[in-house]
Amino acid sequence: MIETFPTVQSMADSTVDKVLKTWEGAGYYSRARRLHALSQLVMLPSADGGFDGSLPSSYTALLSLPGIGPYTAAAVASIAFGQPFACVDGNIKRVMARQEAMMEPSTKEVQFWADEYLVQDRPGDWNQALMELGATVCRPQKTQCDRCPVQSSCKGKATPTAYPKAMKTKVKEVSLWTCVEFDRLGHPILSQRKQDGLFGGLWGPQLHEGQAPNPTGEQIFVGKVKYKLSHRSMTVHVFMSAKMTSEVGHNPSLVAMSVLDQKVIDLIKASEHVIPLLGQEG
Repeated sequence: MIETFPTVQSMADSTVDKVLKTWEGAGYYSRARRLHALSQLVMLPSADGGFDGSLPSSYTALLSLPGIGPYTAAAVASIAFGQPFACVDGNIKRVMARQEAMMEPSTKEVQFWADEYLVQDRPGDWNQALMELGATVCRPQKTQCDRCPVQSSCKGKATPTAYPKAMKTKVKEVSLWTCVEFDRLGHPILSQRKQDGLFGGLWGPQLHEGQAPNPTGEQIFVGKVKYKLSHRSMTVHVFMSAKMTSEVGHNPSLVAMSVLDQKVIDLIKASEHVIPLLGQEG
C-alpha cells in the first residue's frame, strides 16, 4: 500500500478499484474504501470542508474523517503528533482487566484507567508500550507474568487468564451457491458487488443464498469451498456452466477479488470439467 500510494494525494487521485486491488487479500475491505474516502476528503480545500492536503493533528478533527474512531484518532494524535490521548484497544483492555482484576470492564472504565495512567509528556511511546505489553507479555493465553514490568501492581496475576471474561462469538452458518460462466478466452463472468454489502466493491461470480440446485445438463457441480469470517462460516456450492457464454469476462488478475471468490475460480480451473469447455468453439 505504501509503495503504491506514497502520499495522501496519490491515493486521492486513484480510483477506489485500484485501492481495493492493492489491498487484495488483507480482508476487511471496508477499511480500504474508507481510507480512499479519507484521502479525498483530506485533499479538499478547507473552503469545501477538507483539510488542504494535510492530515489534521487534533483528536476531534481526526474523528471527523471516514473510518477513524476513538482508537485510531487517539493512536494517530499521540504517536504522530504527540497529543496526550490514551489509546484503548483489545490489548490495553486485557492489561487493565488483569491489573484491576475485573471480569467485564466497560469501555468507559477502560478509557478512564488508560487516561489516568497516560504519560503526558510521551503519550505516543506510552500507548505503543502498553499495546506491545498486551500483545507480547500479557497475552490472552500463555502469559509471561515472570517478565512483566508491572507485575507488582497486578491484582489478577494469580489467575491472569480469568481476566477479562472471554466473549463468546456467535458464528452464523451460511450456505451459498454459484454457477460460473466462462467466455471464449477462459475468463469468468464477474460482477462488481455493491459498495455497502459483503465484499463491497470487489469482483466475483454471483453468490446466491440458500439451498443449491440439483445439477442439470447446463450446470456441472464442481465442489465446495468453505470460508470463515469473524461472525460467519460460509459453504459455497460451486457449479460451472456447461456452455460457453458470448459475454466478455474479466481476467481475475486485473480486478480486486476476495479470497473466497478467488478460491471459487481456482477450484473450477483445477477441475477436469473446464478443459473441454474451453476447447469449444466461440
